[in-house]
Amino acid sequence: MSGAPAVSFRAVDVVFGKRPNPALALLDQGLDRTAIQERTGHIVGVAGATLDVREGEICVLMGLSGSGKSTLLRCVNGLNSPTRGRMLVTVAGRTIDVASCDRRALNHLRTHAIAMVFQQFALLPWRTVAENVGFGLELQGVPRAQRDAVVAEKLAMVGLEAWKNAYAHELSGGMQQRVGLARAFALDAPILLMDEPFSALDPLIRCKLQDELLELQQRLRKTIIFVSHDLDEAMKLGNRIAIMDNARIVQTGTPEDIALNPVNAYVADFVAHMNPINVLRGASIMTPVDALRTLNGVVMVEAETRTAVRLDGQGGPASATMDGRDAVPIVDYRGPAQVDGLARRTVVSAPPHITMREALEIRRRTGAPIIVKADGRLIGAIGNAELYRGILGRPADRVSDDGRQDAV
Repeated sequence: MSGAPAVSFRAVDVVFGKRPNPALALLDQGLDRTAIQERTGHIVGVAGATLDVREGEICVLMGLSGSGKSTLLRCVNGLNSPTRGRMLVTVAGRTIDVASCDRRALNHLRTHAIAMVFQQFALLPWRTVAENVGFGLELQGVPRAQRDAVVAEKLAMVGLEAWKNAYAHELSGGMQQRVGLARAFALDAPILLMDEPFSALDPLIRCKLQDELLELQQRLRKTIIFVSHDLDEAMKLGNRIAIMDNARIVQTGTPEDIALNPVNAYVADFVAHMNPINVLRGASIMTPVDALRTLNGVVMVEAETRTAVRLDGQGGPASATMDGRDAVPIVDYRGPAQVDGLARRTVVSAPPHITMREALEIRRRTGAPIIVKADGRLIGAIGNAELYRGILGRPADRVSDDGRQDAV
C-alpha cells in the first residue's frame, strides 16, 4: 500500500442552503450544527473534515445516522459540493480539486477514475445483469465486443456468470449487490466509493460479501472509501477508520488504535460493543518481555502453566518447559491452516500481528501460552490472562507480584 494519498479532504465544510456564509461564520465561531440550524435555517452536513486516504487502502467512514459520513463520501465524486475547503483526487499523478474543477474534468473523474456502489443496488430493472454491469462502459463508448469481454470477466469474478441474462427482480439481495460490485469493477476505476452497500442485507449474506470484498481487494488493490454505521464491519474491512459525530471527524486511526484508545465517550460507546477478537493483535494484548520475570536467561512466560522459555545469546527462544520441568517443543506459527495440526503442550512462537482469534485457537488447541517474536527475539507472551484482558477490552498497565502485567 503506497503512502501517497489518492483522496484528500482539506478542511471540507458542506452547508445545505442557499446562503451558506452566515452559517460558515457561526461554524468558525465554534457553534454546533443544531445552533447553526436554529439561527440560519441551514444544515451543516460536514464541518472541517481533513483526511487523507492512501492509494490501495480501505478507509471506513463511520458514525451514527446523520453524523455526516455519506455526505462526506459524496463530496469525492461531486454528488455533494463542498461549500468550503478542497476536495483533492489524485489519479495517475494528476490531482484535481473536485470543489473547483470544471464540468468536463468532473465528468472524466466520474466515468474513468471513481466508481460507486450504493446501498440500494441502483440496478436498472429493464436491463439484464450483463447489461447493468456493462452500463458504465456503454456510457464511455467502449465497443460492444470489448464491453462483452469485460462484463464476462467481472461476472465471473463475483460468481454470477450463469445469471448474465437474468433481471434484477429475479436475483436475491446479495446477488443484486454482487451485480453492483461487478458494475463498479467493470469501469476499472482506481477509486471505489461504497455507501453502506451491505446494510440492507441479512447478517449471513453481509458477512459473506464482506469476505468477498476483502478477497477481491487482495487482487485488485483499489482505493476504497466505505461508509458504515456498524463498528464490527468497519473493524473487519478498514485499514483505517474515520469516526464522525455531528458532522465532524472526531478520530482517525487503525482499528486497533480506535479500539484501544478511544478519544472521547462517543467513540468509547462504539468500542464497548465491538467484538475484539477480530481486531486486536498480538502486540497489543501480549505482556512485554521486560514485564516478565527473568532469571539467568530463563523467562517465566506464564505462571498458570509454569511455562518458561530459555533465551539464546541473541534473545531468541531456544527451549521451553512446562510444569516447571517438562521439555516441550517450540513451533513457529505459519498461519491458521496450521492450528488443527498442533499438538497439546506445544509452545507456539508467533509474529506480533497474529490476531487475537488465532491466539485463542492456538491456546485452545495446545493448552500452552503463545510467545511473540520479532526479528528473532522474544518480545512478549500471550497466556490466559492476556486473552481474558483482550476479551474484556482492558489493556495492561501495571506489573503484578508474579511478574505479569495486570489491568487496573
